[in-house]
Amino acid sequence: MTAWAPLGPHFPTGRASPLVVRRDPDAAPTAAVLLLHGGRSLGTRPPPLINLPALRMRPFASAVAKKLGGRAVVVSEVRYRHRGWNGDRCDPVEDTRSALHALRDHAGAVPVVLIGHSMGGRAALRAGGAPMVRGVIALAPWLPAGEPVAHLAGQKIYVLHDPADRITVARDSWNFVQRAAAAGADAVVVPMAAGGHAMLRSASAWHSRVARFTADLLGDA
Repeated sequence: MTAWAPLGPHFPTGRASPLVVRRDPDAAPTAAVLLLHGGRSLGTRPPPLINLPALRMRPFASAVAKKLGGRAVVVSEVRYRHRGWNGDRCDPVEDTRSALHALRDHAGAVPVVLIGHSMGGRAALRAGGAPMVRGVIALAPWLPAGEPVAHLAGQKIYVLHDPADRITVARDSWNFVQRAAAAGADAVVVPMAAGGHAMLRSASAWHSRVARFTADLLGDA
């Protein structure tokens, strides 16, 4: 039976694992999905135990798992050390890269789809050039001007954003996609008709599109 549970400590240093596995197949994994929740621009404390941005990603995990059916795909989350991006420290990017290493140790060198919301979308795109990453799905991402794109050449990217979002700016997403495409990425803009930043209105449309894009990215993996 497929297990849904946190993975135990990964690093011998005693630091909690940067990876939380939510769905672990019985068979040897053939692919993986890594979800990244939102956060803040600044914040050095750990996320709270009841972490609403992380909880918002759970329906996406469920939708992806249902879409992939009986395929041997690991569904996992990044565990952040801090709530914030924190300027040049780019803390969630380091956490994402650590989680990818832990995922490789756990599942092998399988293709991975990154799914990130808000700050997590920015972190997913920053980490999207890693060799294991098959594609990135960014949801209402926080993408300030000047975000790097060169490392995404050859990568498949979907960016979903409601133009009425009042927290992050959809126009910044469109500009990012244009620059990424010019740099060689296969980047697609997906305007969403509703949902705002929390993606609560018309939530099923967000969930179903992400599940379909994930399945398309993984193909026969």
